[in-house]
Amino acid sequence: MLKTEWKEQGFINEPVNVPEGKSETQYLKEEIRRLCKEKDAIILAHYYTIGDIQDVADFVGDSLALARKAAETDAKMMVMCGVHFMAETCKLLSPEKTVLCPDLNAGCSLADSCKAEDLKKYKDEHPGYQVVSYVNTTAAVKALTDVVVTSGNAKKVVDQLPKDAKLIFGPDYNLGNYINEVTGRQMLLWNGGCHVHERFSVSKIMELKKQYPEAVVMAHLECKGPVLALADVKGSTADMLREVKTNTAKQFIVATEAGILHELQRTCPYKQFIPVPPEISESGLECSCNECQYMKMNTLLKIYNCLKHEWPNVEVDPQIAKDAVKPIERMLELS
Repeated sequence: MLKTEWKEQGFINEPVNVPEGKSETQYLKEEIRRLCKEKDAIILAHYYTIGDIQDVADFVGDSLALARKAAETDAKMMVMCGVHFMAETCKLLSPEKTVLCPDLNAGCSLADSCKAEDLKKYKDEHPGYQVVSYVNTTAAVKALTDVVVTSGNAKKVVDQLPKDAKLIFGPDYNLGNYINEVTGRQMLLWNGGCHVHERFSVSKIMELKKQYPEAVVMAHLECKGPVLALADVKGSTADMLREVKTNTAKQFIVATEAGILHELQRTCPYKQFIPVPPEISESGLECSCNECQYMKMNTLLKIYNCLKHEWPNVEVDPQIAKDAVKPIERMLELS
C-alpha cells in the first residue's frame, strides 16, 4: 500500500537496495526493463528528458510522435516520461490502457497559461471562431478545441483549414505568430508562452555566432520572433534532428531545451552542438544551457517505482475525454 505522504507529494520516493558491484543507474535501468517485460509496459520519453531516461525508453520523440505511438501501441501499460499533459494525451488516445506519470507535479508553464474557463469565455466573446490549440494544453482545453496541432505539423494543419475560417490560436503566442506569417492567416493569438523558450535572447545567439561563424543556428518555433529571425532552421525538435542528419555543417547552435542535445549527439556523434544559454537563469545566474525543470522531474527511480506500484496513474474525466479526443484525432488525420 502506498504511504500517504507519497500520494500527497505526487510521486513515490521509495529507495532501492542496489546489489553490490552495480551502480544505482545500472540497476534501475535493468529493473525498469524487467518490469516492462513483466507488465507488458512501454516507456515513452520526450527529447527534453535526461539522457539516462532516453536510453532506457522504448520510444523517444516529440509531442506528435509520442501521440502517434500512444495511439498505436499494443502494450497494456504506458509510462509517459514528459509532462502531465502528455500523459493525458496518451490516456485520451488509449483510454483502455493504464497510463503512468512518474511525477504528477511535472506540469507545463505553457499549458498553465491557458485555463479552460478563460478559453471558454474568450470563445463566447468571439462567436463563429474555431479554436486551434497547441498540444501543450490540458484535456479540458482540448475539449473546447476544434483541432490540435504540434510545432511539427501546425503549418500543415492550418493550411488545410478553409481559407475564410475565423481562427483562434493558443496558447503559444510565438508559434501562432510564426504560423500567421508563413500561412498569411490572421488568427487571433492567445498570449501564452513557454518559460524555457521565452528565455532565449538575441544577444546570446549573436555572441555564439561570432564564436562559431560556420555554425548553423536552429531554433524552436516557441522562441520569440527576433530569435527565429536569426535562425537558419526553424522548427520542432524532430525538424532539428532531420536537419543535422542531412546538413553537411559540423557545428550547430541550438535554441531549444537542452535535453535534445542527447539525441542530437547520439545521432551525429562527429558533430558539435552548442546550446544557447538563457539570458538569465531562474536562479539569477548565467548557465550554459536552458532546461525545463518540469521535464527534469522525471528520474529513473520514479519510473521504477511507478512501474512497481502502478501509480501515479492518469485518469481523465469521461465527459471531458469524449470531447478532448476529437481534435487530437483530427490532427492525426490531417498530419
